[in-house]
Amino acid sequence: MIGRLRGALLEKQAPDVLIEVAGVGYEVQMPMSSFYHLPEAGQEAIIYTHFVVREDAQLLYGFADKLERAMFRELIKVNGVGPKLALAILSGMSANQFVQCIENNDVTGLVKLPGVGKKTAERLLVEMKDRLKGWVGVDLFNPDTRPVDEPVMTMASDAKSEAISALVALGYKGNQAEKMVKQIYQADMSSEVLIRDALRAMAS
Repeated sequence: MIGRLRGALLEKQAPDVLIEVAGVGYEVQMPMSSFYHLPEAGQEAIIYTHFVVREDAQLLYGFADKLERAMFRELIKVNGVGPKLALAILSGMSANQFVQCIENNDVTGLVKLPGVGKKTAERLLVEMKDRLKGWVGVDLFNPDTRPVDEPVMTMASDAKSEAISALVALGYKGNQAEKMVKQIYQADMSSEVLIRDALRAMAS
C-alpha cells in the first residue's frame, strides 16, 4: 500500500499531477478540493494517497490531508460509488459541504454533482449518515479557511482549456463545462480559480 508521497511536483493539470519521489514519477489523480492546496510545479509536495489495484490498472488517488482521504475511503464503501465518482463528489463540494448535505438530507444538492442521480444520492444519505457523525475538517474551497502559508496559484498558458478539460475529466459534459467556464471567465484568472468557480456555479 502506498499511503504517502513526498517529492518534487513535476506537473499539475487538474485533476492529474505527476510527483517525483526518489527518481520515480508517480501519476496521481486528485479531487479539486485537494488540488487547490498544491504548491507550484517544481516545489516539494506531500500527498496522502489511496492505492487502487484493478485487473487492468493500478491507480493512485491523492489528497492534501488525511481527512480528505478518509472521506474518499468512506465514499467508496458505498454501494455503487467507485473511486471516479468519489473523486467527482469531492471536486464538486468540500468534505464539510458533503457532510452538511448528508446531515440535512439534501438530495437536491447531491444530484447536482456529475454522476450522482436520485437513487445514488438517496443511497449516500442512508449509508453515510452514521459514518459521518462528529466529522470535523477544513473547507478547502473557501479561501478564508485555507492555511495562511498556502502558495499563490500560478497562471496557466491557456486557463480556459485546462479548466474545461479538468471539468470533463471530473464527469461533466463538454458543452456544459465549456458554457460555464465561458460565463465566469475574467481576464487574468488562473485555471484553478476557473475550475473552483465553475464547480461552485454548477452546484448552486
